[in-house]
Amino acid sequence: MEFLTELWLPILVAAAFVFVISAILHMATPLHADECRKVADEDALRAVLRPQNLAPGQYSIPRPDSMKDMCTPAMMEKYKQGPVALLTVLPAGVPRMGRCLLQWFLFCIVVGVFAGYVAWITLGAGAPYLTVFRVTGTVAFAGYALADIGESIWRGRLWGTTFKYLFGGLLYALATAGAFGWLWPHA
Repeated sequence: MEFLTELWLPILVAAAFVFVISAILHMATPLHADECRKVADEDALRAVLRPQNLAPGQYSIPRPDSMKDMCTPAMMEKYKQGPVALLTVLPAGVPRMGRCLLQWFLFCIVVGVFAGYVAWITLGAGAPYLTVFRVTGTVAFAGYALADIGESIWRGRLWGTTFKYLFGGLLYALATAGAFGWLWPHA
C-alpha cells in the first residue's frame, strides 16, 4: 500500500482529467448521440412492457429455461421467428445522474489505482516520464476500453459504437498517462 501514499495525487488528477474529458465527449460533442437506435413505435412497445412489471436488470428474449432447452426445436423456432433481444431495464423515474457520475468518478480512481500500482511495482520512483507514460497508459487503456469489445462480440452492440468507446478509452488512457508521467515521484 506504500504506492498509494506516493501516488495519491496522480491518481486523483488522472481521475479528474478523465472525468472532464468524458463530460466533454458525452455532452459537448455528437460522438455518442446516435449509439442507441429508436424503435418505430416506442409508445406501443412501452405499453406492452409496462404490465410485465420488470424489475431492473437484464433480460434475454427468448430465454430458454436451461442449457438443455436452448437447442430444442421449440427454442430454435423462437429464435428464427424473432425478435431476439437483450433488454436492459432501469428503475422507473428520471435517471439519477448524480449517482452515476459519482460511480464513474470512483471507477476512474480505481483505474488510476491499478495503473499506478502496476507502474510502481515495475518502475519505482524516479522512472522517466515516457516510461511511466507508456506503462500507466497501457494499463489505463485496458481498464477503460478493452471490455467494450465484448459488448459487440456477445451482446450485439454495434461495432461503430464500440469503436467510439475505444476512442474515448484511448483519450482517457492518454490523460491518465500524462498525469502520472507529470506527477511521478522522483527518486
